[in-house]
Amino acid sequence: MLVLNAAQTEDLLDPDDLRGAVASAMAELSAGTASVPPRIAARVDDVGGMLLAMPAYLPDVLGGGGGLAAKLVSLFPLNAATGRPTHQAVIVVFDVTTGEPTALMDGTVITAARTAAGSALSVELLARQESKILAILGTGVQARWHAHAVVRVRPFDHVRVAGRDIGRTQTLARQLNDMLDADVRPSPTYEHACRGADVICAATHSPSPVVRREDVAPGTHITSVGYNISGRELDSRIVADATVVVESRAAALAAPPAGSNDIRFAIEEGLITAGHIHAEIGELVAGTSWPGVGVGHHSVQVSRHCGPGRGRGRPGSGCRPSSRRGCRRGPLKGVQHGGAQRTLDRSTRPPLRRTRSARSRARCSRAW
Repeated sequence: MLVLNAAQTEDLLDPDDLRGAVASAMAELSAGTASVPPRIAARVDDVGGMLLAMPAYLPDVLGGGGGLAAKLVSLFPLNAATGRPTHQAVIVVFDVTTGEPTALMDGTVITAARTAAGSALSVELLARQESKILAILGTGVQARWHAHAVVRVRPFDHVRVAGRDIGRTQTLARQLNDMLDADVRPSPTYEHACRGADVICAATHSPSPVVRREDVAPGTHITSVGYNISGRELDSRIVADATVVVESRAAALAAPPAGSNDIRFAIEEGLITAGHIHAEIGELVAGTSWPGVGVGHHSVQVSRHCGPGRGRGRPGSGCRPSSRRGCRRGPLKGVQHGGAQRTLDRSTRPPLRRTRSARSRARCSRAW
């Protein structure tokens, strides 16, 4: 059995190839060819922790045959005060023919990298091309990975970092400023970071919304990946006014711990129905539509102008995109979406094209 520790696993991850691999997997999920049941969890209520199990089977992994794996990930929020990761995980890979375990690898890095890649994919496909200001909400591992992943798909000039602890916020901002080709500064509050931002990436464990409707301008693209079993990151009014894109409708609408609390709260408050979800990311990748929870995360965009994203930096550089490449999601170019000040009328949404021939493929190390 192949065994990979955290450093070995991270060395095999290329951020641009990873984003392409996530796109391919999302297309398989939306096409109905993947088997990805809702995640389940064992709760450790004494410390507010949980252990989640997430198995999956893909019949075609980047044209190289099927993939069968399971991830066990622990979520222990109190670790943030001790310096330990709040998310820790392992992944076991199995032979698709015999079921024999073939690899055991650290899943903590993959969890952070994969989640950030999914958010970056949504930004690449949906955020305005002229986006210049990025807000990162949170100061943990997810926040750091999101900053590195998202700046690869848009030429941001400014990055704002906000968190509950001003010391951690300043430290992360200083570290990112040394590594990214952008002016990175700490924000005193979540509200300050959100106001005027073109893209907002929320990666917190907050029990109450950190992104509020009054702080979000029309055209803002929002991704929300933080999880609190009894809380949410987004104000329900944002969800109601937004074009909502999810990774999986079934997962987003499932009961905790699988579902999206942001969507569930908005439904329970009577602001939306399940039909408010516009599309899945995989539908957009495959050219059949366009919206993310995860099967781990979800993304919401309050956008007027959407188009195919372009640009990538050198793998591992974390830099502003230095070269241009066309995105293979042409059907979305010029699509007009409802602004943040009103609920999107369904008649203005792009029609769902029921073809899967344009499914995105990408190159990626088989070790991933």
